[in-house]
Amino acid sequence: MTEKKSITLTRRGALGLMGAAGATLMAPNLLGKPAFAQTEGSPEGRVIVGLVQEPTVFNPLMVKIEVDDGVHFSVFDALFRFTPEGEVVPNLATEVPTQANGGISEDGTEWRIKLRDDVKWHDGEPFTAEDVKFTLELIVNPDFRAWRTAGHSLLRDITVVSPTELTWRMEEPFSPYLSFLTETFIVPKHAFEGVEDPNSAPFNQSPIGTGAFKWDRRLAGDRVELLANADYHGEGPYLERLVFKYIPDITVHFTQFRSGDIDLLGRMYITPDNYEEAKTLPDRTLVLQPAPSIESIALNLERPQFKELAVREALYAAIDKQAIIDAIYYGVHDPVESYVPRNSYYYYPDLPRHEYSPDKANALLDEAGWKRGAGGIREKDGVRLSFKNSTTSGNHLREQMQQFVQQMLQQIGVEMTIENMPAAVMWGDFWMQSRFDTAVVGTTYLIGSDPDVTNRFHSSAITAQGGSGSNNVQIKNARIDELLEKGTRIFDPAERKVIYDEVQQIVRHELPFLPLFAENFIHGRKSGIEGFEPNGNTRTESWNAASWYWVS
Repeated sequence: MTEKKSITLTRRGALGLMGAAGATLMAPNLLGKPAFAQTEGSPEGRVIVGLVQEPTVFNPLMVKIEVDDGVHFSVFDALFRFTPEGEVVPNLATEVPTQANGGISEDGTEWRIKLRDDVKWHDGEPFTAEDVKFTLELIVNPDFRAWRTAGHSLLRDITVVSPTELTWRMEEPFSPYLSFLTETFIVPKHAFEGVEDPNSAPFNQSPIGTGAFKWDRRLAGDRVELLANADYHGEGPYLERLVFKYIPDITVHFTQFRSGDIDLLGRMYITPDNYEEAKTLPDRTLVLQPAPSIESIALNLERPQFKELAVREALYAAIDKQAIIDAIYYGVHDPVESYVPRNSYYYYPDLPRHEYSPDKANALLDEAGWKRGAGGIREKDGVRLSFKNSTTSGNHLREQMQQFVQQMLQQIGVEMTIENMPAAVMWGDFWMQSRFDTAVVGTTYLIGSDPDVTNRFHSSAITAQGGSGSNNVQIKNARIDELLEKGTRIFDPAERKVIYDEVQQIVRHELPFLPLFAENFIHGRKSGIEGFEPNGNTRTESWNAASWYWVS
């Protein structure tokens, strides 16, 4: 068994994102061709990836969660992708457009994209610039339930110059857009011809992509199976079959890894309580990866209980974060105050440190006029300081943490009831439409190594209020809006850092969520699987499944 630290984001990654020089043609297999005999013949073998949440969204442009990305990265391609080092490289494009190579105009508004000419869809149709144009226009179709329209909504005059080239104009400069395009998977125009409602297109359940693996079948509640794409334009795939197996219970998830029923652990990976045992398992390889996701308690700021900052501050002071990390998560994770990954160039290290103090919490509530009433629960202006807390059912560590928090809040006169639900329900409209009171959630706020969080914190990104985005906590702050709008018009990393430092300070002050810890993912796989590499700039362990292969 071996253990290693993965590469983390650095200033180099931030500068790489800006593209000081255009990258040359590169296939999605970023690791190169492995030197072993099977690559000379047909793909061989199968890898079963175990997931504790079920992939259910197969149109990669629709509202989705992290486990869906495992399928999307395998079936589809984007114009560009992030490397583990935080650099953008070509995928379906032949180069990364920059101001230096002329792909982006000096004012940041004119873009030119050059495409590969050797790519085919899984049904044999050629991939062309028309597919890219169709994809970008579908995303902003008001009748389409798109996952993310921010950035895409700024595109104007998308023009197909040739089958391998297209241009567009941005209504205003938007420097994060290159990052957005690394998570914008291209879909085939011809698959939607004659379809009246793209939300219910047959494609959505039997997707056609250009990726290293093609769709085989889904057994609902059990697994998704993919087959090798023999006509893939890049190196690989080296596996004949890739299976995503749904295991709703985290304990069973690890048990099946221990027994060998699954080959590689997907989300939730190895949980901290199983880490010591996992290190003793024979023929298993573990990789500890500082993760970009932040575990927090999200607060729905439109609920009357959370309107006052004093209440949010009191809740935060009443929670013993370090005790939770030590007692439930075996000290594996790190307490944090910011939503930005710890090793990012854009991380602001000087935020106020959390102080666990029930006395301070009680004093804050007393001063704000929240008086203890029936059952010792505080009340003010007819509002009881009582709320529900929700997360994914079957996540035993989060469930234990909820019970810890519930007891801590009782000490200050706050009633928190627990109401968990299956992942498909929890992260559907309940989460996206802000129907929760509070939620325990692990969130990756950045797209790759870009610091823009317009999609998370801009007031226009509140879906429940008619916006488009993932501002599910419903924070509305004029200064944050101003800073985010300014930050997307600047391409220089140093200038942007000043802006996003201030955004972090405001978010920490306003506490739309109570930050608990930054995760350290514990990846586990059978030792015969090679080509695996963690990538903190994507939301899935399967980002490079085209490179995976078995060795004896």
